[in-house]
Amino acid sequence: MTDAPRRTALDALHRALGATMTDFAGWDMPLRYSSERDEHIAVRTRAGLFDLSHMGEITVTGPQAAALLDFALVGNIGGVAVGRARYTMICNAEGGILDDLIVYRLADEEYMVVANASNAQVVLDALTERAAGFDAQVRDDRDAYALLAVQGPESPGILKSLTDADLDGLKYYAGLPGTVAGVPALIARTGYTGEDGFELFVAPADAEKLWHALTEAGADAGLVPCGLSCRDTLRLEAGMPLYGHELTTATTPFDAGLGRVVKFEKEGDFVGREALLAAQERAESTPPRKLVGLIAEGRRVPRAGFAVVADGAVVGEVTSGAPSPTLGKPIAIAYVDAAHAAPGTKGVSVDIRGSHEPYEVVALPFYKRQR
Repeated sequence: MTDAPRRTALDALHRALGATMTDFAGWDMPLRYSSERDEHIAVRTRAGLFDLSHMGEITVTGPQAAALLDFALVGNIGGVAVGRARYTMICNAEGGILDDLIVYRLADEEYMVVANASNAQVVLDALTERAAGFDAQVRDDRDAYALLAVQGPESPGILKSLTDADLDGLKYYAGLPGTVAGVPALIARTGYTGEDGFELFVAPADAEKLWHALTEAGADAGLVPCGLSCRDTLRLEAGMPLYGHELTTATTPFDAGLGRVVKFEKEGDFVGREALLAAQERAESTPPRKLVGLIAEGRRVPRAGFAVVADGAVVGEVTSGAPSPTLGKPIAIAYVDAAHAAPGTKGVSVDIRGSHEPYEVVALPFYKRQR
């Protein structure tokens, strides 16, 4: 018998809105409410409202919380100021990526680690195991939070109408406690869409009230509810990696072109350090396959696992692919041999069920918002 999927605090509301639901990492989540293309364009031009309560929150507290996270993760977490956040990764001893994370420093001795839903248990287990010998506590807070995201150019105005928190002073990758529509929240200026926006961590019991307040406040600005399907095409256009596609235990941060997140200069040892040093040296001496963008010349859509071909030989593999509503063409992210990875490279094709469809290699991201 398989376990029934978990449901977020907003489950009944999604169904009342007519959402198409899907099983995602053991959760029943809204895939789309209407047209995923319309939802995508709303986020790019106006605003979208997402339920992201499947994400995994883990709280780390104690006098040595920073030291534990510096040992357990590849980033310099002790150097994060209170009220700020950092994108980082947790790797195994071999340097393979267990998950990519956002870590918020809530107080001197309190951090919130946000893991992907599919890896939350893996991350919790790894942090718990790595906490041995540190004066720090690791707590599973997945049931303590619902997470709503408002993303898109109209999101600051919508949120400002519901809070007196200083949103203008809230930088990208920062978070502050505040009240939104009378609901206590951690207000974070983070997101996974390539647009300006906010993620709101609240008690599950407050989620429905907040959703309704945001919906009402955003009505004139064109805010629409958005599902996971458009979240995927938004992050794909923004060149943001997805665990299980661009990032896996078989890839190191250097393979993924994200070596900058590994901070060798921080004090003390950390899990995977030696393997990651070797990975860095390999990447510098013999470049591995590089993560690139591919834009179709035709209309056929590539999918993860499809081969990238040049001169009759396989030179790479697609990790993510979809039609791009913004570009109006199919796009893909792929790992490609360094010899074929330069932007503007022609003569590259994707094997789509036996047909070699021409693609152009481009630098990531496909889309960058105007600031």
